[in-house]
Amino acid sequence: MMHMTFYWGKKFTLLIDSWKTDSGTSYVLSLLACLVVAAFYQYLENRRIRLKIFAGERRASPEIRTSLLRWNVAGDKARLGVKLAEAVLFGVNSAIGYLLMLAIMSFNGGVFLAIVLGLSLGYFFFRNEGEDSAIDVANSCACA
Repeated sequence: MMHMTFYWGKKFTLLIDSWKTDSGTSYVLSLLACLVVAAFYQYLENRRIRLKIFAGERRASPEIRTSLLRWNVAGDKARLGVKLAEAVLFGVNSAIGYLLMLAIMSFNGGVFLAIVLGLSLGYFFFRNEGEDSAIDVANSCACA
């Protein structure tokens, strides 16, 4: 039976049928896994923002702002590589965010607290103030 309200029991199923907790040890390890994945989500978001900042600085270089007739193949390939890396990081980060949301939908209070604590710790350790404030507004993920 799936709970539709928060409960605090140690027996629950997390994301897949084979991830069931039935003891205190498996419950604590599952909560620790949720915490680590939530902190990793913030780490990946930091990497994605830094890549976007790096690419923005690189686009503003004088070599790119030269004549329109000069075609820089190496620069175009580099920009394509950065854009592809940004897209992959966004996809992985979105997938992790949705999995965290689904884990919270187990309605276990411990899972909820572990994920919120992991997101908070990840934000504290991995996200720098100031550098991502302008870019963060455009983020469409609810977990950010």
